[in-house]
Amino acid sequence: MRNFKFENSEITENSPTFVIAEIGINHNGDLNSAKQLIKVAKNAGCDAVKFQKRTPEISTPKNQWNKLRETPWGEMTYIDYRHKVEFSIPEYEELDIYANSLDIVWFASCWDSQAVKDIEKFNVPIYKIASASLTDEEMISEVLKTDKSIILSTGMSSLEEINKTVDFIGNNELAILHTTSTYPCKPEELNLNVIKTYFEDFPDNIIGYSGHETGLVTTAVAVSMGAKIIERHITLDRSMWGTDQAASIEPQGLMSLIKYIRTVEKAMGDGKKIVYESEIPIKNKLRRIIT
Repeated sequence: MRNFKFENSEITENSPTFVIAEIGINHNGDLNSAKQLIKVAKNAGCDAVKFQKRTPEISTPKNQWNKLRETPWGEMTYIDYRHKVEFSIPEYEELDIYANSLDIVWFASCWDSQAVKDIEKFNVPIYKIASASLTDEEMISEVLKTDKSIILSTGMSSLEEINKTVDFIGNNELAILHTTSTYPCKPEELNLNVIKTYFEDFPDNIIGYSGHETGLVTTAVAVSMGAKIIERHITLDRSMWGTDQAASIEPQGLMSLIKYIRTVEKAMGDGKKIVYESEIPIKNKLRRIIT
């Protein structure tokens, strides 16, 4: 039976869908915004929130460092922008205290080895390998040293690359998420049937879905196809500045998504065809021949 364990929790094929609110860098470097987003996720009924952690000098390709970018703080080089939206260790300490006070799991996708070392100070229960980092064996090796459970996103990756990384991770607790790394993603490129492919190719792993589309219905469909981990980016306002905002869900939409997911779970049933008690009066009323 597929399962995914972390700390004292376990996700199985029969457990409720585990919903992750991806805060990422939608806080734009503002600590209060990050706290608001954690609270939004908790109030909506999410199980966890996720941040992104980078060491800009390591994770940013050098050919991008001095490229100029227009930002809400004026024109700056890309490397300066990356520093602007990164939280310091003391700021993560505040977020750690805040998330714990709300009793919601938090973790991060780390984009370099130093970022893993920084986040490990908070003893997070899970590490996320972002699609962009799927081939980064140096960083993944640092994650493996922590002996923590791993969620792997598979956007912008071939099956050959995915299989190589899954083999590299080995027998660690691993969940695999289908995703397409376009922000926002067009419906015709979501390719939700890859979830079925992953069920065949990775029979021992929990399979999930990380969505970057606009709207909610396709994420609910992923749940109906067996995705047991759902991740969606969240934002306070989709009109805010930032590359991920347009593919994110606002607070009211997040509440609706959780409602849809729980409704789909109830509607799926156990696959055994029965006659429900509620059908008996209708059967007696409408059926001419009762057997």
